[in-house]
Amino acid sequence: MANTYIQIHIHFVFAVKYREAIIKKEWKNELYKYISGIIKNNNHKRLAINGVSDHIHILVGIRPAQSISDLNETG
Repeated sequence: MANTYIQIHIHFVFAVKYREAIIKKEWKNELYKYISGIIKNNNHKRLAINGVSDHIHILVGIRPAQSISDLNETG
């Protein structure tokens, strides 16, 4: 269909097993960069990422051509 636009936003929450506080402030920015790289390499758009010591929130604009379960692939 001409001039059709699809926009999908997904809010991911990743929690640490048993909700242990293991995400340290010293390296959490590197973790966020790594996750952002996976999203970017799959041609999606990271809108926001943040979290605390036991979980992370990520808001992503997803292309409809790829399933969420395939997001971990290198693209």
